[in-house]
Amino acid sequence: MPNPPPAWVQALTPAEPQGTQLLTQERAQSNVNVDKLGELLHTKEALDKQDSILSVLKSEKVFEKSRNHTLGRTEKIQLALARGKRLQQLKKVHNWSDMDAHVASELVAEPNPYGLHSTMFLVTLKEQGTPEQRKLFYEKAANYEIIGCYAQTELGHGSNVRGLETTATWSPEDKTFVIHSPTLTASKWWIGSLGRTANHAVVMAQLLIAGKNYGPHPFVVQIRDLETHQPLENVYVGDIGPKFGYNTMDNGFLLFNKVKIPHVNMLARFAQVDKVTNKYLRPATPSLVYGTMTWVRSNIVLQSGGVLARGVTIAIRYCAVRRQFQDRDAKASAEENQVLNYRMVQIRLLPLLAAMYALHFTGRGMMRLYQENQDRMKAASQVDQEKRGPGPEQLRAGSDLLADLHATSCGLKALASTTAGEGLEVCRRACGGHGYSSYSGIGPWYSDYLPNLTWEGDNFMLTQQVARYLLKSARAVLAGKGTANDTSRILQAYLARRDKGASFDILGNDSDIVAAFAWRTAHLTFETLKYRDVEKRPWNDLLVNFWRLSTALSQYIIVKNFYEAVTSPELTSTLDPETAGLMRSLFRLYALHTLEREGSEFFSSAAVTVRQIGLTQASEVMKLLDEIRPHAVSLVDAWKIPDWQLDSSLGRYDGNVYPDLFRRASQENPVNDLVFDPYPWNENVLKNTPPKSKL
Repeated sequence: MPNPPPAWVQALTPAEPQGTQLLTQERAQSNVNVDKLGELLHTKEALDKQDSILSVLKSEKVFEKSRNHTLGRTEKIQLALARGKRLQQLKKVHNWSDMDAHVASELVAEPNPYGLHSTMFLVTLKEQGTPEQRKLFYEKAANYEIIGCYAQTELGHGSNVRGLETTATWSPEDKTFVIHSPTLTASKWWIGSLGRTANHAVVMAQLLIAGKNYGPHPFVVQIRDLETHQPLENVYVGDIGPKFGYNTMDNGFLLFNKVKIPHVNMLARFAQVDKVTNKYLRPATPSLVYGTMTWVRSNIVLQSGGVLARGVTIAIRYCAVRRQFQDRDAKASAEENQVLNYRMVQIRLLPLLAAMYALHFTGRGMMRLYQENQDRMKAASQVDQEKRGPGPEQLRAGSDLLADLHATSCGLKALASTTAGEGLEVCRRACGGHGYSSYSGIGPWYSDYLPNLTWEGDNFMLTQQVARYLLKSARAVLAGKGTANDTSRILQAYLARRDKGASFDILGNDSDIVAAFAWRTAHLTFETLKYRDVEKRPWNDLLVNFWRLSTALSQYIIVKNFYEAVTSPELTSTLDPETAGLMRSLFRLYALHTLEREGSEFFSSAAVTVRQIGLTQASEVMKLLDEIRPHAVSLVDAWKIPDWQLDSSLGRYDGNVYPDLFRRASQENPVNDLVFDPYPWNENVLKNTPPKSKL
């Protein structure tokens, strides 16, 4: 590392007022009970556990973060594996639960090569394996005796699971499946933990029996030798190379040349091939293909609030410290203004502050819905899928929680991950030039998060599944076959009042805001149904309508969940009246700011009037910004994100932004170890030999 700066540089301090003073003032002007709000969000037990785990990690040399921004990919991925190994060792030493290990991984705050093993591989084995298979595969995987991944996406297909090209042909002669990649585009691609780490894979492949295709099914396939870790015969596997971000994960490719696996390696909890008759036994539940992906999408929704919270925390703290220009209406002698006082900064950051709370409460509801579905699945009866289309939305609309779960998980995954991903970029830009530095902590986090917008279903493609489900639900309601679920309820309520009109008081009644979002969703549903069923418009011509419809439903679900959270007895009994009132203001800001941006749809559906939209934009949203602004720093403090996890000069809790940024640049930057030979006629690039990096 570079030599320390000379004494005269070390003696320099930032200009007054310093960041510590400014953040102290910010916190003093707010009456938010940060600790109580933090406990509401995460529970006291979870926060205490986080502190305990953090103290363990900070004492481990391998987790020291000063090199995170300067290592090359080859070094990064080796360090990530070393960290992943140490996390597993610590889990055993400290008897951490799976949730504790997840907390530790979140604190380290980087993908590691065990990522897909510890999530999708284990979940798939557990949820889709028989008791025999769980003993054979899951127990070994849970103990890290075998390391796996989930190999679904291919070079030529991603979201279209039914279009996968890898095949698994049943061989009745020796009772095996033959796994084969018939084309180059059948190569499994983007598979996390596959590139260099995994020795097993759950491979999604088209099941072929006597020439008939029964669709994609999961197969456990060993791909590397357990001792040498070299690829097995007729298996070609490797890393796909550097990416925009996520470079501590070894996303990989995988090809098979007629690899035989035993009968027991087809995960058979929901479907199987009878070894005696060679017949395919139908799944008892339609979650065969979609179960693991639904779990992952549900988690993406749950995590999106926390993902956004990191960027918002950094941006709000920094914008409270950063001062630029004077207010044009201030006296000539006035000091430079805090950036957070500028309205254009507030309108970019404070709605994101509200959004991170909205997504958090929605994520809670999403995981409850997923668990409820899992409980129902255990008692599910035989479902006929002969005429079912390629998506889970083709189930009996309005009668299965599974259909609701899939539609909700698809729509919310798309909206929540887009909100978080695009929100991080807004936060980075709000930090001005310093936001472009890796030391800001936003850029690396943003680039690592971006895959969420395309994996587990591209966010634009997913909206078709949501729309298809809504159209089917609308047809059921029109036929008098609607049920008591929420989708049918809002469609029925719209039909009952359509001729009378809506007349929602969005400026005076918070529950009417929720009703307006429901009304708009129902209106767009029946309007799109008319285009499809009456006017017979082609599917492709309606894709933009489907995206709008999915977005409307998802925004309604978020607004509904947020409203239920801020009016719940749990919140009102936990928080003091002032903080509880501020949470209502956050709800109103998220909902009304969203309504304003989508104003044309709310007006065309007659949910609101032009006057209401104008007042929302001109006065109500601006008033909410003024209400929330004094509490902005406290509201991000309540998320209790440790500085060690943020790894950000700009977002430091103590406000020492500039000394930390200067320290990192001058003392943790290995480029400053290099002595260049700048003259073009000299062959050498350097005048010295730089020290080698040590992992």
